[in-house]
Amino acid sequence: MELFERVAEPDDAAARRAVRPVVCYPVETLPQPDMALLLAARAGLTLVDEVIAPPRDGAAFRVPKGHFFRIVSVEGPQVGDMNLWNAEDLTERLFSGKTRALHATHVTTGNRLWSNLPHLRPMATITHDTLGWYGIDADGGSVHDVIGTRCDPYTNRLLSGDDYHRCCHSNLTRALAAATRLPMREAEGHVHDVVNVFMCTGFTRSTQQYFMKASPVRPGDYLELFAEIELLGAISACPGGDCSTTHSSDAAACHPLKIEVLRPADGALAGWVGPQRNGYRWPE
Repeated sequence: MELFERVAEPDDAAARRAVRPVVCYPVETLPQPDMALLLAARAGLTLVDEVIAPPRDGAAFRVPKGHFFRIVSVEGPQVGDMNLWNAEDLTERLFSGKTRALHATHVTTGNRLWSNLPHLRPMATITHDTLGWYGIDADGGSVHDVIGTRCDPYTNRLLSGDDYHRCCHSNLTRALAAATRLPMREAEGHVHDVVNVFMCTGFTRSTQQYFMKASPVRPGDYLELFAEIELLGAISACPGGDCSTTHSSDAAACHPLKIEVLRPADGALAGWVGPQRNGYRWPE
């Protein structure tokens, strides 16, 4: 017995499917980072801070405007869910949906992480990606996605009936609350969709369902970004480990992630000016 009524194809179904796709945004006009300047600045970086996100837990970090930061694999394959905020205004935060629309489902060197409306400006630019070689695999999978949300205790309870307190959403909330001294409930309202750093994901060809597979990350790999504005970040060392089997549980082997904050040499960014908030204004 079928649960849904089948809908017959119209006579022109093939023609409708054959129309030419159009890329939504004309990215040729998108403001581009000065990658030559950033590449030169990378040559003289000095480590100024280091933070560890323990397995199945989160950590917050701050990155001054004009500094670089790296998310580093240090012990074993591990993915991390990252949030970014304007350190001076938490209402400005990473807009993963617009980042995806302007760049791709997965980000890498040269792509930027954009902030939410009405700000809509680059918060950070990816300057180096040791997994940049991975590309798109035979399953349609790639790394560093901006399509997944984050594992959370609400969806976990919906699907399993269990309460699990080490989901990435929970870890990010605790990390932000500790960094800002906000009450947990207030901090939770600022947690948002993530960059799934090192996570290998895609959509199945048959059903277009979101999938994950074992991350190709290995100790020593890192994703490096340049802070375009004053940043407060948080990252969760996902309870799914390398996300090869499960998440939102204690079943997977998990490892810490390291965040390094690096200062460029004096004068290395001469002439660079950070991005302003978007110039659109509502008509009077």
